[in-house]
Amino acid sequence: MVDPYSPAPAPRSRASAPLSLSAPARPRRPRCLETGRGVLMAKFVLAGRADCPYYAKAELLADYLQKNLPDFRIHKITQHPHVWEEWLEHLCEKNKWSHTTSPIIWRELLDRGGKGMLLGGYNEFLEHAQLYYSVTSSMTTELMKMIAQENLETHVEKELEGESLKGLLSPLQVWITSASAPACYNLIPILTSGEVFGTQTELSIVLFDSKDAEEKLHILASETHDLVSPFLRSISVCTRVQEAFRQAHVVIVLDDSTDKEVYALEECIRSRVPLCRLYGYLIEKNAHDSVRVIVGGKTFVNLKTVLLMRYAPSIAHNIVAVALGVEGQARAALARKLRTTPASIKDVIIWGNISGNNYVDLRKAKVYRYESAIWGPPYFSRPILSLIFDSEWVNGEFVTTLRKLTATGQQLRGMLTAHSIATTLKYWYHGSPPGEIVSLGVLSEGQFGVPEGIVFSMPVKFENGTWKVLTDLKDVEISEKVMTRMTSDLIQEKLVALGDLINFQPYQSEADVALKNQKTALPTTDDNQENQRTSDEHQDSVSSDLIQDEEKDVVMSNDVDSSDLIPQTISEKPRSQEPTNDSEGKSVEQQQITLDQL
Repeated sequence: MVDPYSPAPAPRSRASAPLSLSAPARPRRPRCLETGRGVLMAKFVLAGRADCPYYAKAELLADYLQKNLPDFRIHKITQHPHVWEEWLEHLCEKNKWSHTTSPIIWRELLDRGGKGMLLGGYNEFLEHAQLYYSVTSSMTTELMKMIAQENLETHVEKELEGESLKGLLSPLQVWITSASAPACYNLIPILTSGEVFGTQTELSIVLFDSKDAEEKLHILASETHDLVSPFLRSISVCTRVQEAFRQAHVVIVLDDSTDKEVYALEECIRSRVPLCRLYGYLIEKNAHDSVRVIVGGKTFVNLKTVLLMRYAPSIAHNIVAVALGVEGQARAALARKLRTTPASIKDVIIWGNISGNNYVDLRKAKVYRYESAIWGPPYFSRPILSLIFDSEWVNGEFVTTLRKLTATGQQLRGMLTAHSIATTLKYWYHGSPPGEIVSLGVLSEGQFGVPEGIVFSMPVKFENGTWKVLTDLKDVEISEKVMTRMTSDLIQEKLVALGDLINFQPYQSEADVALKNQKTALPTTDDNQENQRTSDEHQDSVSSDLIQDEEKDVVMSNDVDSSDLIPQTISEKPRSQEPTNDSEGKSVEQQQITLDQL
């Protein structure tokens, strides 16, 4: 809680601002402060919400009085609108005052000391100035609003500057879970380069994983020291669950490695719950109040994100899923088709399940610096769809290429995952490029017709340390058929994980149903192989027609076979198929609290 008497960022002086005051040539001293021993100096404290017009008006009046009265002193306290009400409530409770609006003004006698005397709000301060100093203000509403907006901008700048200075004194605590994963090896050099959090911020990185991975973590920590990064204050290893996420400012959740085989997709889905429940509890208990949690990887990314939100509800808005990996793959495929660079392609939107049934939307996609008959300055762009005339490639080979990239993603050794996480963090702290669309997995609140309560990738922008869904985008409507395809699996994953649904039924399009019916109608034998080949050709034709019909709004699918999501190593006994929603209300001591057991 902010102490009301501590120095706070204050807007720049308004002494030289245009005033509209009615006052004598020299304001007289207040008679109430004159004594036989001389004049007592009065200190007025003016506190208000940064965007409050009446605070701006009172501030200008106070600046004028301080400039013209030698015994008048003003101390200003400016608070951000988000924390103003809580700060004011604490102040009034501490001083036994009753005040609910902005600004609040009180007086302190410096020679006497003691408790301050509440003057009131703007009206009371104006009456006080008229009565004791013969000064009044007739500032226009337009000027009040203009100064209030400038106050807010200045306050935000001061806060950001203060955060940068704090970073030099106390390092940013960054925790990486499942740190033995290949993605972590690629992520650390990017984080310590100064490009993600800025060159004014030092980092303290903690590698968190199971006891079995401790040796790998120490080797990784040793190699990180060898980087000799000027932005790395320290790097350490943690394998004790009870100590996880202490004072964490950033938590990066990577894919958890597993050496257990499950026999059903439902088993794989439910296996994510214990670890997410444990992480959520520990983050709420140990992490910093403003912690930012970012979930990356290629396995059940949306599901893990929504589970973390469920078990860490106080920071749900600060938990996001990385979608830039899929976006990067799509941009690279388009660049190869157009024979340009992936970096020159912007505004490709990823909708839906990041690690499953998602859609790549090219309706807003643009290409810059494209060599063709039409050429322009660096800011000149052309729509992607106006340059790709082959619709069959868009709806066919393009989709197939993304499927293959997803299936072979492990061959990248986590490079794409690491870069996507680092870029998302960079945008989160410093803002995304102006005017550029970024895809991000966030909790749906009904935007774009997406059902509430699921984590869904959608277009956003980053600014002022937060993200905002771009609900004002035009011509991005999603048809009911496409929406059903994207949301069906996400809703079922959540229900199966929480034990509200026993069996998972993957979404089947009309094309899938047609293929299944064709195969069922014509069994393969030695006598009808020729007929089977003819049927297969017909199936391909039907499938192609149906896909093109479903994708006629230029939203491309990137379906992932559910069997690809199930780890295949050594086996274990299958679990019961009964609902397993037995974790509510349990403490961390009652749950499994070792990563090795999980």
